[in-house]
Amino acid sequence: MPRLATLALAACLFAPLAHAEIPGNKVKIGVLTDMSGPFSDQVGTGSVAAARLAATDFAAESGGLQVEIVFADHQNKPDIGSSVARAWFDQDGVDAVVDLPNSGVALAVAAIAHERNRTALASSSMSSDLTGKACQPTTIQWVSDTWAQGKSTAAGMAPAGLNNWYFLTVNYALGQALEADATSALKALGGKVSGATRSPLGTTDFGAALLQAQGSGANVLALASTGTDMINAVKQAAEFGLSGTMTPAALFVQLSDIESIGLQIAQGLQLTTGFYWDVNDNTRAWSKRFAAVAGGKMPTEDQAGVYSATLAYLRAARDSKTIEGEQVVNAMKKTPFTDPLFGAVTIRADGRVVHDMYRFVVKKPAESKGPYDNYRLLATIPGAEAFRPLNEGSCGLIK
Repeated sequence: MPRLATLALAACLFAPLAHAEIPGNKVKIGVLTDMSGPFSDQVGTGSVAAARLAATDFAAESGGLQVEIVFADHQNKPDIGSSVARAWFDQDGVDAVVDLPNSGVALAVAAIAHERNRTALASSSMSSDLTGKACQPTTIQWVSDTWAQGKSTAAGMAPAGLNNWYFLTVNYALGQALEADATSALKALGGKVSGATRSPLGTTDFGAALLQAQGSGANVLALASTGTDMINAVKQAAEFGLSGTMTPAALFVQLSDIESIGLQIAQGLQLTTGFYWDVNDNTRAWSKRFAAVAGGKMPTEDQAGVYSATLAYLRAARDSKTIEGEQVVNAMKKTPFTDPLFGAVTIRADGRVVHDMYRFVVKKPAESKGPYDNYRLLATIPGAEAFRPLNEGSCGLIK
């Protein structure tokens, strides 16, 4: 055979491998979430609804690529989350896992996704370790993280003299990271920490911890928790009358939490978030669509993150024609884009999704015009300032 013909035959043989189509022309995404535990209102069935909305919106631009959404409850146990993820990747043909509330679960699943070369979309996971010392080339972290929450909250409060903090910390990966990152930011601003109480996830009685906080001399009660734990702590702090001597700082609070606490108690609480349904016309329009399939509830930032992360992944898989995790994530990182819910977005080499963040204060009951009208904007924080600098996270992907 002539040499030219041999080269042409080789090109024909290897070209399909270089541009392999997605098996079965179908992508399968698993929503691994908390369906019945302390974070179920933040994520749960709402996260499943958000992923399905993303699949519906993608259909118009899919080029025929089919999408299947499945879901499971990890019960806030890393071993259960890991078992589900392995079964999904090894037996059920799941290509990407999204949501992942509970940082302990997220860190475990991210490692498994890397082993299987599939994608972890940590849209509801807060530990900054996911883009720091535990970063993976197959993980993307959407919405927020403990570094952004700690720095933004401290920067908003410490200059006003609210710079002596006592921590009520949920004692697992999320709470530990929130406390550590907020402490670092606070001390950099000249503040100090007068003590901390660390309680297991699911604690219902914070009486003893609140008494210790009250006697510490601190003027800020820093809540390094979220979901039911944080809700119970805020309510009990009000019952103890701490509002007269200590200002609460919620380091990770979402819309569903404020709805549970009520404006009468939550008014004046400052918070940092990457999404609020009433920020602009795009967020309002999408949130109304979400509410129509979510029993009338407006979305949390986690649920918005599920939608955006799922849609961005599907577009990258379509464009790169693969489900191999590292290749899809590299495609996601390649070009900045405008997201309908988070605005201008850049995905860094460490997997951190960078976008503007917002600092809000919870409205007084008289200021609210109706259900879910809970926040008043204090400041918009540019993405470049909101997240940890790329060279400070100890991520091994950074040369």
